Amino acid sequence: MYVTGRFPLLVALGVVPVMVLAVAGISPWAVLVAWLVFSLVVATGDAWRAVSPAALTLVRDGATRSRLGDAVQTGIWITNTHARSAHLTVRDAWQPTAGAPLERAAANIPGGERRRISVPLLPRRRGELQSPFVAVRSAGPLGVAGRQSLIKNVGTLRVLPPFTSRRHLASRVARLKELDGNTSLQVRGQGTEFDSLREYVRGDDVRSIDWRATARSSTTMLRTWRPERDRHVVILIDTGRTSAARVGDGTRLDAFLEAALLLTALAQRAGDHVHVVMFDRVVRARVSGVDGPRLLPAIVDAMAPVEPQLLDTNWDAAFAEIRTLTTRPSLVVLLTAQDSPDASRAFLGSLQPVTARSRVIVGSATDTALDDITQQRAHIDEVYRAAAAEQTAAEARAVALAMERAGAEAITDTPEGLPPRVADRYLALKRLGRL
Repeated sequence: MYVTGRFPLLVALGVVPVMVLAVAGISPWAVLVAWLVFSLVVATGDAWRAVSPAALTLVRDGATRSRLGDAVQTGIWITNTHARSAHLTVRDAWQPTAGAPLERAAANIPGGERRRISVPLLPRRRGELQSPFVAVRSAGPLGVAGRQSLIKNVGTLRVLPPFTSRRHLASRVARLKELDGNTSLQVRGQGTEFDSLREYVRGDDVRSIDWRATARSSTTMLRTWRPERDRHVVILIDTGRTSAARVGDGTRLDAFLEAALLLTALAQRAGDHVHVVMFDRVVRARVSGVDGPRLLPAIVDAMAPVEPQLLDTNWDAAFAEIRTLTTRPSLVVLLTAQDSPDASRAFLGSLQPVTARSRVIVGSATDTALDDITQQRAHIDEVYRAAAAEQTAAEARAVALAMERAGAEAITDTPEGLPPRVADRYLALKRLGRL
């Protein structure tokens, strides 16, 4: 049971009989007690006349998936199985990051009918959001009191990564089409496949002359080559403690997801096989063996609930997981943050066996504020902060150099710049015939 704002007004009205009867010589305390009892009886009777929440049937509808930052419409259909009309106030118990409205929704539902309560959401956090119950208040005919109950009815919303780096996709796909179609590469060696024959032009590589085709023709014929399709791209996303650090407006993990999605979309257009695994000490998400239009939705859906874990990544186990994905990966992209030489020892020690059999790119998102901090030296505190920032940058350069010595290529950029940098490097490897 609950009381509304009308109940204190009803109690306040007792001042009138108390003052009137006090003039008549009747004890005001007795009148006050009698009025309070009368008010409680009215409130109890009004609550008893209210439709019980047990007579209501709730069914959810609306979207169950949404991208981060996009508005989504959800709703609840409420059926009143009682003969009397139900005067309801409803609050859906979404967690605060779901962006549900703060105000309660009101609905008057005649007996035997149903109404829909709209609940718009604007999620502010990626992952699984949940509403475990719906709070319902059913007011009595007088509006003085009513019944309230928490009705268990679970609603879920999976908030997907926003994929803001999609804006870079069109320009990279255009370059890929130019690379794969209009300008066939005239290179030889492993990692390329035959495209077509054309006439020899002075200055062409004589090693590409097709002597059999030349014998059948009246002119010298040349083989042209294009980047090989049907290659394998393995993307490993580090979900350990370093991925929880904030860079820009989000975490490093958010930047890694954007880079992985852009590279996946581009590699899919190129006809390559993409494998994605999110790992720290165990597999947090894994997508392998999916191709075509189903690939990107599967990866986005798998990424959505994964959050950074506050523990060190087991790199021996992570690289062993890569070996289970494919026996001949052409390109391994490691999205991780390796800033300190001491903290990166395990990573660097396990890296060389991977680079011995695959081409490896290590991508990392850096703090956008470091450059600004190093320029601020007006006060002693700013000097210390600038020195710390310069030391951090120097350690990151030392780790990048160690990666290159181990045979990997390090790419470090801001959260916004990392996805296109990784995609551009993928295209460059295609252009050079190394992938």
